[in-house]
Amino acid sequence: MPTVMTHAVVGVALAQSLAPLRLRSRASWMVATFAMLPDADVIGFVLGVRYGDVLGHRGITHSLAFGAAVAICMAIWARGRFTAGDWKRIVLCAFLATISHGLLDALNNGGLGVAFFAPFDDARYFFPVTPIPVSPIGAGFFSSRGAEVFASELLWVWCPCAGAILAARVLRSRQPARRR
Repeated sequence: MPTVMTHAVVGVALAQSLAPLRLRSRASWMVATFAMLPDADVIGFVLGVRYGDVLGHRGITHSLAFGAAVAICMAIWARGRFTAGDWKRIVLCAFLATISHGLLDALNNGGLGVAFFAPFDDARYFFPVTPIPVSPIGAGFFSSRGAEVFASELLWVWCPCAGAILAARVLRSRQPARRR
């Protein structure tokens, strides 16, 4: 899997690119959390859930349905707290960040794949190209192998995220102030 920091970076990039300007800082923290949320399934290891089960790692919490459920919960929470345009953009960020987790995991070469269509389909998928090596867990991250993984993540995820943030800022700077 990509490291938890890399999942969070994708969430920050989404919030910085899509969230309303006045909410961008607060949304960045929130959306980064949504990008990391699918890995809460690792609690299943402690509870005896097998890796390949629908409730196992990279199972239902990495699915599009889970992303939609998170977005629905976010919509219910945000609807009375923000203006109509603002809450819709934050909900979109929450959905995209949540599903981004599974998409990144499908870009690496470890595990059983991602159950994108759970609970409707138990099949697990990888993308045809898997440029991100699987991250070592725990202290192994601070090894030469961990450095190799992190370098790959910088290239394949962090740099494109930085580019997306910069592009969004340039595009916003060209829009009239009222549309931000």
